[in-house]
Amino acid sequence: MSHADAAAERKDNPGAARRPPQLECCGGLASVDYSKMDLKPFEEFLKLINFQDSSFCIAVIAIIFNPFFWNVVARWEHSTQKLTRLFGSPYVACYCLAFVIILLNVYRSHSMTVAMKAQGRLEMMDTTVVFYAGVVLIVLGTLLVVSSFLALGVTGTFLGDYFGILMDEKVTGFPFNITENPMYWGSTANYLGLALIGASPVGLVLTAIVAVAYKVALRFEGPFTEQIYQERTQHHKHD
Repeated sequence: MSHADAAAERKDNPGAARRPPQLECCGGLASVDYSKMDLKPFEEFLKLINFQDSSFCIAVIAIIFNPFFWNVVARWEHSTQKLTRLFGSPYVACYCLAFVIILLNVYRSHSMTVAMKAQGRLEMMDTTVVFYAGVVLIVLGTLLVVSSFLALGVTGTFLGDYFGILMDEKVTGFPFNITENPMYWGSTANYLGLALIGASPVGLVLTAIVAVAYKVALRFEGPFTEQIYQERTQHHKHD
């Protein structure tokens, strides 16, 4: 475009001369001076977390161990039916596993609470707004967990599928019409709410680890559970 054409365009469209240049999609980010970013809040956040503290390490182990334990035991039972033979009934075996899982989850919650109390609070989180946001998360999380349990029952909640206790059809009502795994994400919301109420940076980190642990567990549980129900469908077709 020549200077004359550019001048004519500015005359026809006066706003074009005042319009700031637009950043390109990727090239624009290269012009950002990251050295001028204020990292003090992040630095203060990290200073309040002692990753070598024994209570933190115990909480992390409990968080990772729980889904690993119930997945390994449930798959072992599905392959061998040894728990069913030991207790004489798949229902009794499933109830016993459910009791152990509940105890493990209680201990996980306890270890996370101990870790949060042992480490510092972040001043910028210690506000009324954050506190009530935590309360709301706990209410929503509890609603998801309780309603999920009521919809599935004991065997549906605690891996009864692996014991051969299959549901007649997939549950699609509340809260499964909101999220596919309300028990897991409701539990995560509860931990996040506790971290916000306690203005606890280490609580936020532990909650993130809980979310990752659940995400990994679902990568194993989801396909395997679908396989169990597909095997039932194929068995019915043969019959």
